[in-house]
Amino acid sequence: MANKTNSLHPLVYWAQTKDQITLKVDLKDAKAPYVLFAEKSVKFSSEGYGACGFNAYNFELIFYSNIDEEHCSYRVYDSKVELLIQKCECNSWPRLISIPQKPHWLRIDFDRWQTEEEMLEDEKPRNVLEDYSKELQRVQKEEFGYLKESTKKVYMVFYNLAQFIGYLYILIVMGLMYYRDGIMSMPKTYESVGNAMKFCQLLQYLEVLHPIFGYTKGSALMPFFQVSGRNFILFFMVEMEERMQTKPVIFYVFVIWSIVEVIRYPYYLSNIFNLEIRLLTWLRYTIWIPLYPMGILCEGVIILRNLPYFEETKKLTVELPNKWNFYFSMTGFMKIYLLLLILPGTFLVMSHMAKVRAKKLKGKRVGSNFNSDCK
Repeated sequence: MANKTNSLHPLVYWAQTKDQITLKVDLKDAKAPYVLFAEKSVKFSSEGYGACGFNAYNFELIFYSNIDEEHCSYRVYDSKVELLIQKCECNSWPRLISIPQKPHWLRIDFDRWQTEEEMLEDEKPRNVLEDYSKELQRVQKEEFGYLKESTKKVYMVFYNLAQFIGYLYILIVMGLMYYRDGIMSMPKTYESVGNAMKFCQLLQYLEVLHPIFGYTKGSALMPFFQVSGRNFILFFMVEMEERMQTKPVIFYVFVIWSIVEVIRYPYYLSNIFNLEIRLLTWLRYTIWIPLYPMGILCEGVIILRNLPYFEETKKLTVELPNKWNFYFSMTGFMKIYLLLLILPGTFLVMSHMAKVRAKKLKGKRVGSNFNSDCK
C-alpha cells in the first residue's frame, strides 16, 4: 500500500524563455494531478511513481514575478507532468522563485536551458516582505491572532457572498412557492422575487467595473454584454409590460439565471481564498452547457411574446413627425435583437464558454510518443 504522507516532493526541473516557464515534474503514471495556478504561485499534488516509489507527492512554488494564470496549462504524460506557465512580462527571470534559497528538489532542465547564473546580473531589487510572504503571514497570525487582508480582497468576498445570497434567496422563495402551489405559483413569480432579481442584476454591473479597476482579470466587454443582455430582458421586456410578468416563461428564466449564479459566485469565492473544489470547478464550467441554450430560448420567447404587446402600445417607439426628425421602432429593434440573439449571439457565447472550459478543465493524459511542442 502507498504511503500517504504529504511531505514528499517530486523532482521538478525548470526552464524558461522570455515569455514562458516550463516545469517538468518527474512523476510516472500520475493519478489525477491537482494543479492550482495563482497570481504568483503554483500548487501541485498527485499520486504517482517518484523518487520514493508510489506515493502522494506535492509542492508549492512562489515565483520570482507574476504569471498569467488564465493562460497557464499542464499536460499529463506517462513519465511526467509538464506545466506551461505564461509570464506577465516578457523578460528573463534571474531565478524561478522569489527567495534566493532553492529547495533541493528543484533543478534546472539542462535539456532545455543551460545556465541560470549568467542572468544574475539582471536581477532587480526585491521586496523582502513580498518574497517571504508566508513567513510574514505566520508571524502576523502569531502576533495578532488573525491575518490582515487587503481592502480589495475584503470587498470581493462581500460582493460575491452578497450576490450568492441574493440568487439563493430567489431560488428558495420560488422553490417553496412551487412546492406549496405547484404550477399555480408561476404567475406570481415576478411579483414575489422580481425586486430581488432586479437588485441582483443591477449589482452585476459592478462586474463590468472590476476588470477596469484591476480587481479581476480579463476584459470588461464580455461581462458588459452579458449583464446588459439580461437587463434588457428584465427591465424592458418584463418590467415595462405587465402582461408578460405573469407568463410561466418568467419562472423558467429566473430559475435558469439563479442556478447559474449560485454556482458561479461560490466558485469565485473559492478562488479568492485559493481553494480548489473540483466538483465546484467542474459545475461552474459544465452547467452552462444545458442552461445557456435553455436561457437563450426563454429570452427569445419573452421577446417574441412581447412583439404584439409593444406593437399595440407603441412603447419606446418614436414616430414621425417630431421636432428631432427621428424615427425609432421598438418592435423593429426587438426583431433585430431576436435574430442577433438566436444566431450569432448564441454562437459567440457558447464558443467563448467552450474555450474557457477547455482552459479551466485542462490536463489530459498524453502518450509518451506525443510531441510536447505541439499546441
